[in-house]
Amino acid sequence: MTVAASQANELEKRLISFAAAIVSLSSKLPRTPQGRHICGQILRSGTATAANYGEARGAESRADFIHKLKVVFKELNETTIWLEVIAQSSLLCPEIIAAIVAENRELCRIIAASIKTARGRNHDSIGSIGHSVV
Repeated sequence: MTVAASQANELEKRLISFAAAIVSLSSKLPRTPQGRHICGQILRSGTATAANYGEARGAESRADFIHKLKVVFKELNETTIWLEVIAQSSLLCPEIIAAIVAENRELCRIIAASIKTARGRNHDSIGSIGHSVV
């Protein structure tokens, strides 16, 4: 197995673990209308990251790969927003979400770097993609 394939496997495992952590976190949200709404949203975005990365790994071209990585990045950014909403609305205590916020931040960095690498050095940097994380 090549280094690149090994790294891709490890990243896929991290994204699957992240999705599982989102599932676990969602079960802790209150069963209020607000909690249920946020639960559905964060479940969709937070679990889509792993599935979309799997799609990227099976891309048909470099452009398709980059496009699918961008989808992963968008889903991670959406998850960031929902984590911020959870934190700022005090739906869960900060200790419960701290580790998942840190992993979300790191995964955003990894995917952003992967997009930049896949684009090659002849293309614009992705510096404008994304925003700050909790």
